[in-house]
Amino acid sequence: MSTLDHPAVSKLAVMLREAGMHQSADGIRILADDVRTAALAAAALGVDVGAIANSLVFKARHGTEDRPLLALTSGAHRADTGVLAALVGADEVGRADPAFVRAHTGQSIGGVAPVGHPAPLRTLVDRHLARYDVVWAAAGHPKSVFPIAYADLVTLTGGMAANVSGEEDDPSS
Repeated sequence: MSTLDHPAVSKLAVMLREAGMHQSADGIRILADDVRTAALAAAALGVDVGAIANSLVFKARHGTEDRPLLALTSGAHRADTGVLAALVGADEVGRADPAFVRAHTGQSIGGVAPVGHPAPLRTLVDRHLARYDVVWAAAGHPKSVFPIAYADLVTLTGGMAANVSGEEDDPSS
């Protein structure tokens, strides 16, 4: 099976087409190597690292329950777990282990797509990504990516635009 035929990649392509995002579906790229980091993805695509939408899954603790939280963070930023907790009203937010990520997304770390999970995930989308005409996100496999406009990414995920890093925006950029 080629990576393009991978079930998660195929599911994402269908979801993009159903959402009317044909350019994004047609733009799915299978890269020669895994691109499990924003720096690797940016280098493979020849784009600014800030245009990479990292899909980071966290455990958001609400009382005694851990719920998945997806933060789509610009590759130029790190998500601040204190900021994330405040944004979603969680007691605390921490990184999820690979088993938690797979259980809630059906995908492995390094290839988690913004959608296409067994159930929709609460999603925050880094406002820093809005600086780019096109952002690149994982397409469900560590070697796959797809292009999408920021507004379409927010719409597709049903996510909330947010400053996930807690850093002030640089007005000169």
